[in-house]
Amino acid sequence: MRLPLIDPDKLTAEQRPFYDDMQAEIAKNFQGFKSSGAKGALIGPFNPWLHEPQFGKPIWELTKAISGAPSLPRPVREVAILVTGAKFRAAYEIYAHVALAEKRGLSDEKLATIVAGQRPSDLTREEAIAYDVASALVNGGVLPELTYRQAVQAFGAHATAELIYLVGVYCLVSVTLNGFDVPVPDEETP
Repeated sequence: MRLPLIDPDKLTAEQRPFYDDMQAEIAKNFQGFKSSGAKGALIGPFNPWLHEPQFGKPIWELTKAISGAPSLPRPVREVAILVTGAKFRAAYEIYAHVALAEKRGLSDEKLATIVAGQRPSDLTREEAIAYDVASALVNGGVLPELTYRQAVQAFGAHATAELIYLVGVYCLVSVTLNGFDVPVPDEETP
């Protein structure tokens, strides 16, 4: 980890409300994985964002917007997020979203295959479309027209836009995690 954890007692006047907002939202929408360390210090991408509020706050607002009231089914979202995390080999993202995907009913076999960078053969139709959209986007270039049309047919235009933005947000999360060498929590390391 390239940045020290920030003790909540040592937050600046700018960091305090940002920290409080992240803590409240994490408690509401990001349960199932460890997001804080000793004395409540934030870990994961939250710590780097807290270190640089001028960048972290807008990223956090985008993260909240994409997570708060999703149009896409939760398992579909987790497939897209894990495809993205696997492409970037972002350890904390994979750790956190495997935990969330398990809670959403995705099997360990599916998750292991996605994390290995492969497409599971037993995806539902919606999961397969999410996999294909995310995979195409993280591999670069224009999203193929047929893949886009499948997504719009399955999810509608609004939820397809959400899926595209979701992949983009988690590319940013992955880059943050990798740039600052954010590890998984110690007790979760196999």
